[in-house]
Amino acid sequence: MPTLNLIQHHPAEGPGAIAFWAESRGLTLKVFRADLGELPSASADPVILLGGPYESNAGPAWLEAERQWLRGSLELGGAVFAICLGAQLLALSLGGNVRRMDRTETGWTTVSFIDGQTLKVLEWHEDAIDLPPAAQLLASSAQCVQQMYRAGPTRLGLQFHPEWNAESVAMLNAHFGDESPLPRGPQDGAAYADVFTWLQATLDEWWAASKPH
Repeated sequence: MPTLNLIQHHPAEGPGAIAFWAESRGLTLKVFRADLGELPSASADPVILLGGPYESNAGPAWLEAERQWLRGSLELGGAVFAICLGAQLLALSLGGNVRRMDRTETGWTTVSFIDGQTLKVLEWHEDAIDLPPAAQLLASSAQCVQQMYRAGPTRLGLQFHPEWNAESVAMLNAHFGDESPLPRGPQDGAAYADVFTWLQATLDEWWAASKPH
C-alpha cells in the first residue's frame, strides 16, 4: 500500500476524517508527532500538515525544527496539503506573512469559494495569513479573507478544519474544557457529511497531482 506522511502537532488534534479518506483509498497514513520531535526526512514526498494551538512564527523549539524541515522539503519540490497552523507554516515558508486577527474566528463558519460554491466548516484560529507571492486565493469567509489558497498544483493551504468530525470535536472539547469554543451536545451530521464529501474530492485531486509517478 502507498504511504502518505502526516504531521501532527498536538495530542488532541489528530487526522480525524483524513484517516477515513486514506483507508478508503488504500493509503497508509504514517503519522509523525512534530511536538515529540518526530519528522520525516526532508524530501519531495507528499505530506499533510495538521493544525495546533501554537504561533506559526514563534512557539517551541520543535516548531523551529519543523519550519527548517518544511523549507528543505519545499526546496526539493515537496507537495503539501496544509491545515490551519500547517497552512500558516506553509505560507511563511513561501514568503507570506502571518498576523494576529482582531478577534478569534471559531465554530461553524460559511466559506465562499471563487467558483461560487459555499460550505459550512469548523474554525478555531486567531491568526490570519497574508498570501505568499504568486499564491492564488481560493476561498474566504466574512471575518477572514484568506481561508484557502493554492501555491502551484501540489501545495494547498486551508485555514479551516475539514478534517474535524464529531469525534474530533469531542476530543478537543474534552482536552481543552471551557477554553474550547467548539460545539457541544448533539452534532449536525449533515454538516459533517457535506464537509467530508468536499474533503474527499479535494484530497483526491491533490493526491493525484502529488503522488510519485
